[in-house]
Amino acid sequence: MSATAVTAAVTATAAATTVTTGGALPGEEYDVTVVGAGVVGSAIARELARLPLRIALVDASDDVGNGTSKANTAILHTGFDAVPGSLESRLVREGHRLLSSYAADSGIPVEPLGALLVAWDEEQRAALPGLADKAVRNGYRAARIAPAEEVRAREPELGPGVLGALDVPGESVICPWTTTLAYATQAVRAGVALHLNCRVQHITPGDVHTLATSRGPLRTRYLVNAAGLYADEIDRLLGHADFTVTPRRGQLIVFDELARGLVRHILLPVPGALGKGVLVSPTVYGNVMLGPTAEDLDDKTDTGSTAEGLALLREKGRRILPALLDEEVTAVYAGLRAATGDEDYAIRAHPAQRYVTVGGIRSTGLTASMAIAAHVVELLADGGLPMAGARDLEPVRMPNLGEAFPRPYRDAELIARDPEYGRIVCHCERVTRGEIRDALAATVPPGSLDGLRRRTRARGGRCQGFHCGAAVRALFEEARR
Repeated sequence: MSATAVTAAVTATAAATTVTTGGALPGEEYDVTVVGAGVVGSAIARELARLPLRIALVDASDDVGNGTSKANTAILHTGFDAVPGSLESRLVREGHRLLSSYAADSGIPVEPLGALLVAWDEEQRAALPGLADKAVRNGYRAARIAPAEEVRAREPELGPGVLGALDVPGESVICPWTTTLAYATQAVRAGVALHLNCRVQHITPGDVHTLATSRGPLRTRYLVNAAGLYADEIDRLLGHADFTVTPRRGQLIVFDELARGLVRHILLPVPGALGKGVLVSPTVYGNVMLGPTAEDLDDKTDTGSTAEGLALLREKGRRILPALLDEEVTAVYAGLRAATGDEDYAIRAHPAQRYVTVGGIRSTGLTASMAIAAHVVELLADGGLPMAGARDLEPVRMPNLGEAFPRPYRDAELIARDPEYGRIVCHCERVTRGEIRDALAATVPPGSLDGLRRRTRARGGRCQGFHCGAAVRALFEEARR
C-alpha cells in the first residue's frame, strides 16, 4: 500500500470518529468527562458510550494505555487472594467473568495456563492452607494444595527446594495493550470524543465543571477521575484528600521466545506485604517474563530500570527457574503501580459534585476493568446521570498479537487476498506491512513508534528494532504526513 493510500485511510478514519491529538479543544460541553485513558478509564468511557450522552475521554499522553496500563504483569486474575469482602474482591471476580467473555468475542488473546503459588520454605508451606481458605472466602473454590512431587512433575525446570504449591487453575495471561485499545476503539466508534495530549491543570467546580487543560478549557456536567498515578492530584483539585498515591515501581525482565518451553504455568510466590512478589510467567507473545520488583518512590515519572533492581530479579529468578537465566534477554522495562497504602480500591462517589474518584487501582485493575466501569456508571446514576436510552455497542474485533492464535504471516488465504500480509517488516516478531498499515489506519491510531509496537509487536523482538527500525519508522512517518 502506498504512503498516499495509508494517509488517506487515516484521514478517512479520523473524519468518521472523534480523536484529537493537538490544537484547541472543541467548544462543546460534555455530559460526562473521564480523565485518564488507561485500561480503567477506557473501560468506563466504553460503558458510558451505551448512553445517548456527550462523553469525552481525555489523557495527558499521546495514546491510550500509555501509563501504568502498558507495563503490568498481564495476568487475568481470579481474585483468589484478594481481601475477602473488599470492593476489589467483588470487582475482580466479576471482572474476570466479563473480560474473559469480552476477550473471546473481541479477539483479545488470552491463554488459560493456571498458576502455581510455590512454597520454598516451611513458613511458606504453612501459609498455603490459609491461602486456600482465603480463595474459598473470595468465591473461588477450584484452588487446592499440590504436593511437591506433583509440582515438580508439572514444572520440571523449577529450582531445588520446592515444598508444595497452591494450584490455581483459573489464572490466565492476557494482552493488556489490546484490551485497552479495544475499549477505546469501541468507545470512539460509539461517539466518545477522545482528546489526547490533554493534561488537566486545574478544575473550577460548579453546576458545569470547567477543566483548564493544556489544550484549552473543557466543560462537563459530570466528571470521572481515572487518572491512575495522578488520581490523588485530580481529587485534590475537587477539594478531597481521601488518599495519596505512592508510585510503586515494578521492574521486569523479558526473555526471548526460545525460553518459552521452560515454563508451563504462571509461577507465583507466596505473597508478602508489598504484593505478590517476583513471579515467572509466560506472555501471550511467546516470551517469558520475570518480575516485578516493588519499590516505593516519590517520582511519578521514574520508570527507569536499575542495576540493583535487575540484579534482584536475577537472584530471585535463579531460585525459581535456574535455566531461565541462561536464556537471551529481549527487553527490560519498568512500570509504576498506583499504591495508596490501603488494601482496597479507592472508588468514591461525591453526588453533590457529580464527581466520582477511581483511585488506588493496582495490578488487578486490568482484570476488574469492566466491572469497575459498570460500578462507576451505577454511582453516576445514583448521582443523577440519566440512564434512559441505553443501547448495545457494535462489536469490535481486534488484530491478534498472540502466538497461540493464527497470525497473518501464516494465513495463506489472507495473503492471497492481500499480499501485504505476506510481506514481513519485523522478522523477529514476524510483523507484516499489512498489520502496520491497519494499525496506522485504525480508529485510534498510534501517536508514536512505541504505540505502533503495542499494536503490532513491530520492534519488540530480540533485536529491538535494530534491523527493522528504519523501515517501521518510514511507514509511520509517511502515514502521518
